[in-house]
Formats: sequence, C-alpha cells, structure tokens
Amino acid sequence: MTSWFLAPAWPRVLPFALFLLVLAARGLPVWDGLPIDSRWLYAVQAGLALAALIAYRRQYSELNAARRPAASSWLFALVAGIAVFGLWIGLDWDFATIGEPQAAFVPLDHEGKLVWSLVVVRIAGAALVVPVIEELFWRSLLMRWLDSRDFLALDPARVSARALGLSALVFGIEHPQWLAGLIAGLVYGELYRRSGNLWVPIAAHALTNLLLGIWVVATGAWHYW
Repeated sequence: MTSWFLAPAWPRVLPFALFLLVLAARGLPVWDGLPIDSRWLYAVQAGLALAALIAYRRQYSELNAARRPAASSWLFALVAGIAVFGLWIGLDWDFATIGEPQAAFVPLDHEGKLVWSLVVVRIAGAALVVPVIEELFWRSLLMRWLDSRDFLALDPARVSARALGLSALVFGIEHPQWLAGLIAGLVYGELYRRSGNLWVPIAAHALTNLLLGIWVVATGAWHYW
C-alpha cells in the first residue's frame, strides 16, 4: 500500500469500512436459526465505527482545526437537511431505486409492537455516527482526493465540479435510493465547498437521518432502513 493510504486516508476509511463489513455480515444466512437477534448487530456496526473514530480522533484535522463557519452556513445546513429528507421520501420511484425495496431493519416484536431499545439504537447510530464516518470518507477524503492525492492540503473551496459530481454519483449508487443519494451527495459536498467546515455537511446529514428515522418509525416504511 502507498504511504498516502496508510497515513492520512486510513483513519477516514477504517470507520466506514468497519460499518460496511458488519452490514454485510448482518445479511448472511448464518444467523438463521441461532438464538441471536441479528438486529442488534446494528449496535455492533455503530459501536465499531465509533470506536475507530475515537481511536483516530486526533488525526481528523478537518474536524479539530476547521475554520469557524458563518452563521449562514448553519442555516444552509438546516435547510439542506430538511430538503434532502423531503427528497429521500419524495423520490421513492421505481427507476430511482436499485433493486426491490426491502425492510432490512424492522424493530418490531412478535406482537407487532415497537422495540424502543432497537429504535433508539438505530436512530442514534444513523444520526450521530453515520454522518461523521460518511462525511469523513465521501467528502473530506474521496471528493478532495479526486483532485489531489494530498487531499488534506486541498482547501474544500477549490474542489472541482468534476470531483463533486463523481463523489456524489458513487455516494448515490451506494444507497438503494440512488437518485436521492446522488442529490444528497451534491448538496452535502457543496455545503463543504462553500463553508470550508466539515461539521456543516455533518450537521445537515445528521438532521436528514434523524428526520428520516422519525418518519420511518411513525409510518412503518421500514424499507428505508
């Protein structure tokens, strides 16, 4: 492996990679028939990612030494977070979705009642952990790396439209709702370019995920989970 991957990139890859590995493990048939509720593996996902974030916390210069954003940036984050949530549930069309919608995480017991401990774990992970690991990987690392291998030295304001578009495209394909994901990637990336502070897209991303989680629980649209 090259030194750029081992040094600055690895702390931004590992939390995201751990999250995806456990996600893949959750879908394996090995859990069938075992006295284990595989839904609790989401807590393992979020926990491992959080542990990696804590372990590498001193290496996140974009979080620790970011310039203070203007008040308008936080307002844009608020509006963007709400708008992306609206798009996420509004663009749930067949052509804008990869594969058949599946309810991958249904926090109900055998009587059809909500298991609130599962709900809390899921929403907390989605709103507090996922935005940090994804923005570190997709925006801080990948989007800037597409323009410069020395990505930490690249001012977010200098990120090209090409890098913004390509990173948003891959971000969209990562999600079943690829069109909504693509737009979300463009919005979060542009927030980072304009504010120069990764906490701004993290805040927008967190708000989107929080609102989506509340909406999923309220409506029972489990296929978003």
